[in-house]
Amino acid sequence: MGGIVSGGHLINKSVNTYYFPEGKAPVQALGKRNVPKPEDQKIFNAQTFELDNGMQVVLIENHKIPVVTHMVWYKVGASDEPWGKSGIAHFFEHLMFKGTEKVAPGDFSKTVRNLGGNDNAFTSQDYTAYFQSVPSKHLGTVMEMEADRMNNLSVPEEEFLSERDVILEERNQRTDTNPTAKFMERIKASLFANHPYGIPVIGWRHEIAALDYETAMDFYDKWYAPNNAILVVSGNVTLEELKTLAQQTYGLLPAEDVPQRQWTQAPDLPGAGTYVMHDPQVKQPMWIRAYQAPSIKESYEDTLALEVLEELLSGGSSARLYQSLVVEQKLATSVNMSYSGTLLLDGTVIFHAIPREGVTMEQISTAIDVELLKLIREGIDAKELSETKEKMINSSIYARDSIAGPAMIFGGSIASGLSVDQIEYWPRDIRAVTDEKIVELITGWLNPNDPENNPSITGHLLPPKVEELNGVVEKEEASHEGE
Repeated sequence: MGGIVSGGHLINKSVNTYYFPEGKAPVQALGKRNVPKPEDQKIFNAQTFELDNGMQVVLIENHKIPVVTHMVWYKVGASDEPWGKSGIAHFFEHLMFKGTEKVAPGDFSKTVRNLGGNDNAFTSQDYTAYFQSVPSKHLGTVMEMEADRMNNLSVPEEEFLSERDVILEERNQRTDTNPTAKFMERIKASLFANHPYGIPVIGWRHEIAALDYETAMDFYDKWYAPNNAILVVSGNVTLEELKTLAQQTYGLLPAEDVPQRQWTQAPDLPGAGTYVMHDPQVKQPMWIRAYQAPSIKESYEDTLALEVLEELLSGGSSARLYQSLVVEQKLATSVNMSYSGTLLLDGTVIFHAIPREGVTMEQISTAIDVELLKLIREGIDAKELSETKEKMINSSIYARDSIAGPAMIFGGSIASGLSVDQIEYWPRDIRAVTDEKIVELITGWLNPNDPENNPSITGHLLPPKVEELNGVVEKEEASHEGE
C-alpha cells in the first residue's frame, strides 16, 4: 500500500513496520455546527518549533506508553556526493558510529541497548537519518549523544579502513551476488543516465574501494550541521520538556555555512529500450517496466493522483492488475505497480510481474498495456475510485498509534519537501483526487500508444541461455570422464 501517511514510500520497505493510531476517526455529529469532517482534521496534531541555530524540531505526542522515538534527519544523501565518489553518504552513515572524544567507537549503540532501547540509521538519495527508540526517561541521554556526534565526530583512520571493508562486503551480499538487485541497479542506471538517481545509494564497488579518509571527513564538515537537520520526536514527552532538552543539547551547536544543493537535470529518455539479463541463479523469469514520473517536489497534486493509481492497480488481491493478470487470464503469479514519488527530483513508476510457466514476456507487456489503455479510454468508475480512496484514508487513520511510525513519516516527508500541513491533511487531499487527474497522468506519462513521449525501460531477468546450460553439462561430463 502506498501513500505518504500509510507508509509505502517514506518508510524503508525492508522494515516490517505498521502504524496504528489511537482511537478512531472522529464522527461528525448530526445537527451540530462547526464540527469539522474527519478528513478536515489533523491526523497527528504535530507541534513544531525552530532552535536559534536553524534546526527544525517536530513533536508528535503519544503518552500511551513511556517510550519515545528520537530521529535526526540530515538533508543530504547519495545525490549530493561528489562525482566519482559514490557511496560516501552511506559510508558516512556507518562512520557516525565510530566515536567522539566522549563516546568510544561502538559505544553509541551499546549505550542505547543498555538503556533498554534500539537504534539504527539509513541513507537514501535525498537524506540520511539516525534514530533511537528508548524509554522516555532516557530521551535526554540519546539527544546528548546525537548532538555530540553531529559536531564532534572523531573517527580513527583504522576504523575508517575497517568499515570500508564492511561496506564492500555489504555490497557483495546485497547486490553483487543477488541477480534481482543487480538487475534493478542496471534498470535504474538506464532510467537515470548521467544523473545521481542512476547511481546506487551504496555506491559502485570500484568507487567504494577508492574512498579515502579526507573525502569522508570533508563530507561530514560540509553537510552535518544543526541548520541542515530536522529533529523529530514521537512519544511520551511534552512540548515544554522537548524544548528544554533540545536547547540544552542541539541548541548549543553553532549554525554553519551549508552549501546550496545542486543536481543535474535528468535527461529525457531517447525512447523505449529493453535490457535483458541472464543469470545462472535465476529460476523464475521477471518482467519489469520503469518510467520516470513526477515527484512530490515537482507536483504534490500529481503525486497524490499517482498514489491513488497505485492503490487502484495493485493495492491487494482485489486490485485491477492482480485480478486481470493473475486471477482471470492466469498469465502471472504476481504483478504490481510501484510508485516512488517522495523524492526531491524525479519519481519513478515501476511495473513488475512474474510470468507463469509458458507465458512470454510479450504477453505480460501486452496485458499491462491493455489495462492502462482501458483506464485512458474508459476512465474510472466513480464507485471504484471512491472505494479506493476510502481504503487509503482508512489506513491513514491508524497511523497515530505507533511510536516510531509518525517520526518516520514526518522526517521523510519534510526532508522530501513537504510541509507539516500537507502531512496532517493528507486524507483531505487524497479525497480531492479526481478521475480526470489520474487519466491525465496516465496519458501524459504511461501511455503505451505514445512511447515517443512516454519512454520507458523494459527489463527481462532470465535464467541462463540453453547453450550456457549445455556448456555447463558438457564441462561436468568431461570432468567425470577424467576422474
